[in-house]
Amino acid sequence: MTAYILRRLWQMIPTLAGVILLIFFLFKFFGGDPAQILAGQVASQEQIDAIRQQLGLDRPWYVQLGIFVRDIFSFDFGKSWMTREQVSEIFVTRLPATLTITLPILILEVALAIPVAMLVAYHRGTLLDRLVIAICVAAMSISFLVYIIVGQYVFGFELGWFPVQGWSDSFWRNLVTYAPLPILLAALVGLAPQTRLYRSFFLDETKSDYVRTARAKGLSDAAILRRHVLPNAMVPVLTNVALLLPGVFVGSFLLEIFFSIPGLGREVYIAVNRSDYPVIQAFTVYLAVLTMLINLGADVLYRLVDPRIQLT
Repeated sequence: MTAYILRRLWQMIPTLAGVILLIFFLFKFFGGDPAQILAGQVASQEQIDAIRQQLGLDRPWYVQLGIFVRDIFSFDFGKSWMTREQVSEIFVTRLPATLTITLPILILEVALAIPVAMLVAYHRGTLLDRLVIAICVAAMSISFLVYIIVGQYVFGFELGWFPVQGWSDSFWRNLVTYAPLPILLAALVGLAPQTRLYRSFFLDETKSDYVRTARAKGLSDAAILRRHVLPNAMVPVLTNVALLLPGVFVGSFLLEIFFSIPGLGREVYIAVNRSDYPVIQAFTVYLAVLTMLINLGADVLYRLVDPRIQLT
């Protein structure tokens, strides 16, 4: 196991190098001139040149690449071009708000989708199965923005159960007061595709030989589903959760904008609109690293869930 982890970490180096080069050259040669963006449309050439010198954009590209790599490994991307706030400080201060929203959403989606999917898989082909799938398809056909607008109007304005917007410095106040409505809306929206996906995982496992063997031994369908199908279906479930995990650290810019949540999703959205390159570059690089580490963690969990899997 240790040798496998070390080998995977070593294999991440060329992948990370490719990501760094791709991001650097995309922003360097295709992202426009940052000096002109910062100076504005009415700036003189002297002002633009002064900004270029201040940002180090007048240096050769390989020197800028070296600075970019140094900033990545020193966890210091300098300051935001627009707010003059340290990029590292932006990550530290915005990430807690994002995790307060996205972690409960992911936990609720997985915790609810697995038993619902098992239930409809157990009653496959029945009216309950068709009804749940029809509801899931209908829920997936509606834009998330519609859920947010309707949810704010019904639960916020009409019923007054939740505040429509707001955030504070208290974690527990945020979790109890401001976070429930966005968490509820996002979890309900995400439950539909996860239920359909997990149902297909369970149904695929029911076609395996070991299921027929268990039935021949006299086990009930409920016992087979619980004791045999569920553990074997956890491998694709873990794969799906691993794909969802990076989104936990990205946040949902729709939720954070409409509910005034000061998270990473809203910050990146604002940075894109402002062409704030340091924030966008830092976010892209660290998200790539996080995705690779999550994939490694998922591979290790495969071995724990199913000892038959050999990590090579």
